[in-house]
Amino acid sequence: MPASAARQRYRWVVLLAAAAILLVSMFIPADRDGTDPSAGDAPSSSKPLPRLDDAASDAPTTFPSTGSASGLPLVRLADLPPEASRTIDLIEAGGPFPEPEHDGGVFGNREELLPDQPSGYYREYTVPTPGSYDRGARRIVAGSPGEYYWTDDHYGSFSRVEVGS
Repeated sequence: MPASAARQRYRWVVLLAAAAILLVSMFIPADRDGTDPSAGDAPSSSKPLPRLDDAASDAPTTFPSTGSASGLPLVRLADLPPEASRTIDLIEAGGPFPEPEHDGGVFGNREELLPDQPSGYYREYTVPTPGSYDRGARRIVAGSPGEYYWTDDHYGSFSRVEVGS
C-alpha cells in the first residue's frame, strides 16, 4: 500500500474517532460540581419526607417553617431513609465509606443553599440509593460535629437534619 493511501486511511480513522467522541459527549450529562457526572439523573425517593412542622398537621408542606438557625427546613433523622442514618453513623465513626474516592471530600456550597462558611468547612458523603447503578443523588453534607444537611436531589435543595429525635 502506498504511503499516501496509508496516510489517507489514518486521517479517516482519526476523523471518525473524533466524531464518535463528540457524539458520545453530547449524551453525557454535565454535573454541577464536576465530581460525579451521572449523579444528577439518579432517581430520588418518590415519597416526600415529613417535616418537623408537619407532625401534627395534614397540611401540605409547600412552605414549611424552618425551626432552625440555618433557615432550612428541619427533618428528623428517623424520617429519612435508613441509608441516611447509616451514613451519619459512618461519618461519626470516621468511616470506612462506600465511596472512598468521593466521601469526605470538600463540599463547595456553590449553590449557596447552606449557611455561608469558609471554604473547606463542609464535607459531602454519599447516601446509597438501593437499586441505583451509580452514586445516586442522595447526600449528607456535614459541617461541625453534629451539623448535618440532607439532599435527595443532588444539591438542588437541602434540609437540616435533626439527629437527636
